[in-house]
Amino acid sequence: MSDRRVAIVTGASRGIGAGIAERLAKDGFTVIVNYAGRHQDAEAVVAGIEAGGGQAIAAQADVSDPQAVARMFDAAEAAFGGIDMLVNNAGIMALKPIADSDDAMFDRMMAINLKGSFNCMREAARRVRDGGRIINLSTSVVGIRLETYGIYAATKAAVETMGAILSKEMRGRSITVNTVAPGPTATDLFLDGKTPELVERLAKMNPLERLGTPADIASVVAFLAGPDGGWINGQVVRANGGMV
Repeated sequence: MSDRRVAIVTGASRGIGAGIAERLAKDGFTVIVNYAGRHQDAEAVVAGIEAGGGQAIAAQADVSDPQAVARMFDAAEAAFGGIDMLVNNAGIMALKPIADSDDAMFDRMMAINLKGSFNCMREAARRVRDGGRIINLSTSVVGIRLETYGIYAATKAAVETMGAILSKEMRGRSITVNTVAPGPTATDLFLDGKTPELVERLAKMNPLERLGTPADIASVVAFLAGPDGGWINGQVVRANGGMV
């Protein structure tokens, strides 16, 4: 048992998720580092957190599987006595014009990005302790509407809407529900398949003229997770350097 607040961070074995897990551990949370297939990466995140004096465990679960998500929440409750926060970060991205997108691509992004977020929100709505936090991850492409991002942005637009409605359904429990929508961020997910020229063009789209970093996004999550963010509820925070 632990007297620390307990946070589940999905898709936390690398990229933005790992950055969020590390920051929350630094802020005093016990962190459940969720992963789907990257066991070694997740254990490396846990080891880094523990080396810095934090507390974390790795937990395998495919978020698109509701039973696996329920088991992850069960394990967190059994290990630490309860759950105070969910960060819904797990997601995948594939980019093609809508006309060229096949059913398998559509179904896979819907299963992980939307159904996975729903599975985790549903468990969190039932189990997060009063006064807790639910934080979803979206994308600023919902606002800027870049070509080839149609399916990916659609899944995230749905997550934004679902989270806003959930914030109202949590009435009476002092649980806030917000969404963080990053712009282009220097992660493997973002950089994969992009030419240096395209990366440079996307970096220059915001007036700060750089890509975001996982730490930039983790700082916004940390604000919403902490006492200073307690009056923010039902909102989408676009963390993108002013791109949109």
